[in-house]
Amino acid sequence: MRTAPTQQPSTQRADRTTPSGGAATAMPLSGLGRVPWSEIRDSTGSATAIPLLLACVACGDARTARIALEELRKRICQYGFVVEQATAATVPFLWELAQLPRVTCRPQIIRLLKNIAGARQWESVASVYPKVLNHPENPVVWERRARQAVRARSDALSALLADRDQDIARATTELADALAE
Repeated sequence: MRTAPTQQPSTQRADRTTPSGGAATAMPLSGLGRVPWSEIRDSTGSATAIPLLLACVACGDARTARIALEELRKRICQYGFVVEQATAATVPFLWELAQLPRVTCRPQIIRLLKNIAGARQWESVASVYPKVLNHPENPVVWERRARQAVRARSDALSALLADRDQDIARATTELADALAE
């Protein structure tokens, strides 16, 4: 098994616009195909299910989106603090979904981003057991990349803080606090 590519295509803006009927419209999750999901791992093994889960969050009804997000959380941020190799590649899409008004579980997505931003499980383990750093699949690197991916899109915080939905604003405040630490 190999580690995530050094250049992570998923950190690029994923929300491209395409003309449709003379007007430009956002294509949600359009960058999913640029990520080598079959070459990276989540907590269950291959990360190939992540695109489908993200699509269910984006387009599903409230129940479907909630279930898909919970499954996604288990795969990329187990227990709310253990990130995986696929986490950093998934973060830009979470940011995108958090900003789409039609997505029904936006506060939960923002809380997941907060959990990822605060994840330091592998670093804590490595401070006690430095041999972890010598492992071919260095989870400390995964954790750092995931936190960097959350910070890379933090320019979206101001719009989310101004959202009329109080749950979204509250979750965003928690995320902003986590990023300030």
